[in-house]
Amino acid sequence: MSLIEKLTPEQEALIPVYREKWRAIALSTERIDKEKATEAVKASYVTIGFEEPEIIFCDSPYVGIKIVIQKQLKHRLNTEFYKQLYKFKNELISQVARQPESQIMAQLLIDVLPDLNILEDILKVELKTQLQLTRNFRSPWFKAQLYSSGCSWVDFYTSVLNCSYNQIKWQALQSLLKYCSWILPYENICIVCDRPLHLRFDNQNRLHAEGEPAIEFTDGYSLYSYHGVTLPEKYGKIHPQQWQATWLLTEENIELQRVLIEGIGYARICQELQAIELDNWQEYTLLKIDNNVDIEPIYLLKMTCPSTSFIHALRVPPNMNSAREAIRWVNWEIDPEEFSVQT
Repeated sequence: MSLIEKLTPEQEALIPVYREKWRAIALSTERIDKEKATEAVKASYVTIGFEEPEIIFCDSPYVGIKIVIQKQLKHRLNTEFYKQLYKFKNELISQVARQPESQIMAQLLIDVLPDLNILEDILKVELKTQLQLTRNFRSPWFKAQLYSSGCSWVDFYTSVLNCSYNQIKWQALQSLLKYCSWILPYENICIVCDRPLHLRFDNQNRLHAEGEPAIEFTDGYSLYSYHGVTLPEKYGKIHPQQWQATWLLTEENIELQRVLIEGIGYARICQELQAIELDNWQEYTLLKIDNNVDIEPIYLLKMTCPSTSFIHALRVPPNMNSAREAIRWVNWEIDPEEFSVQT
């Protein structure tokens, strides 16, 4: 194939099509077609030179890892499976990366996908505790999400630009990603996990949901998250509007404290925790909360709208001595007397 100096308008128009195609594959929440998943797994084993495995389906990664432990599969992990597929994917990418347009194409096609590795980390901790394991165990899932970004690039080059490739291997890899979600490939057994029932994210592709799981599987296994921070169920299942400021007095995890403060809002924290008034200036009040809510005392500038009586509260540094000083800090050192209109 000759080097490509410039994409045609028609080819450029297909870039978002392939990006969205593979993003949809990676984040699909449709139930797995077990027949197609079985064919895809067996084909991938055969393609890299292994015998077809027994296939076990499970409803969630939680159950999948329990099967690994119960069947004592940790010493028979098929590392060659990962090595071969990873090598093949990299060979395809390396082949097309020699094209002059490759760097631009990479930026356009490899869309940022949410990091779902946290789910596996949480699973390991939970299962180790519940099953009273004395040592860590390995359970590296083969995740469609990790391969889909690279495959969107390869798919564009092979399908649109007619780049040469090993059709058998490419078909095997595509089928594996299209018809499976997470799998655990072992020498004679392959565990295939069904897709999540729900996946929820914020506008920055971080796992996020309010009052419901960010990840939820059909068997009920769930993960709660607030803008990428994993929450315990006691917080996650309750909408932030119903979070209680008193939780801050007993929560020891600093990151969870930050999330609670963000979700509850300083205005409600002031009201529920009976903040101390230090100073007033017109409709502004400097407040202090000093009961171990945060690492250092919380100083807040409360602002009450004269027309609506709606209260806003902003955190200010703890070295503020007056409401006017806090206002200057909020407004980039501009004295409040200089404002002709206050809001």
